[in-house]
Amino acid sequence: MYANNAPTAAARARLTVPALRKMKADGRRIVSITAYDASFARSVDSAGIDFILVGDSLGMVCQGHDSTLPVTIDDIVYHTACVARGLSTTLLVSDLPFQADATPERALDAATRCLQAGAAMVKLEGAGPKLEVIRFLAEREIPVCAHLGLTPQSVLRLGGYRVQGREEAAAARLLADAQAVAEAGADMLVLECVPSALAKRITEAVAIPTIGIGAGPHCDGQILVLHDMLGMNSGHRRPRFVKDFLADGGSILGALQAYASAVREGSFPGPEHGYE
Repeated sequence: MYANNAPTAAARARLTVPALRKMKADGRRIVSITAYDASFARSVDSAGIDFILVGDSLGMVCQGHDSTLPVTIDDIVYHTACVARGLSTTLLVSDLPFQADATPERALDAATRCLQAGAAMVKLEGAGPKLEVIRFLAEREIPVCAHLGLTPQSVLRLGGYRVQGREEAAAARLLADAQAVAEAGADMLVLECVPSALAKRITEAVAIPTIGIGAGPHCDGQILVLHDMLGMNSGHRRPRFVKDFLADGGSILGALQAYASAVREGSFPGPEHGYE
């Protein structure tokens, strides 16, 4: 069922930030996807998906870069405005790209631009010094989605795209970081490439919704990169947590509807899409 149990996009009210928290409380799975333009946004909206992320993943799937690091706030604002024009009910979240959130003041400026372009929330990676940023934004009425586990903006320090939190000490740090970002005022938390059992512990430990990508079936919701779930060749190795929904869906709209149904029914992700 959709967030407000309405069967068609035309009948649904626009999803809000408080509605996401209520979905967690009610045990209703949250479905999300990345998108970067108005045409795909219309299809996502028609499929009844709960929120779109204008991710800095656009650097890899749209711009052809090897990482997300070259993406600028100008890029994000441009694509946010494009996506916003295609939406009627789906909530819109914008990434704060590399170093746009280096200080609270820079984050406020970047977040303000994203909200003015049509976003309802911004996402930023990490904890530690980012806790001050989350708190600063939350105190200024800007909804924040945190992002822990594999944080792509840390790819140089991590030495690649690797599963995070497998060792006991690392798992304890991730759990503590998740609790810390929630306490700092984050409204939602993306968990990327963490063991399924750890994602379950974190989901149970925090009051805010958790959105998994390569984090197993126990999160409150799931997100995939649009190009990955459509089976498109972005020039990068496809992660194990990806499923090609276009192969079964028959059309882009059908693929999005199949993805949304699979998440809500609990058939995706399966054991083969997670990590131990």
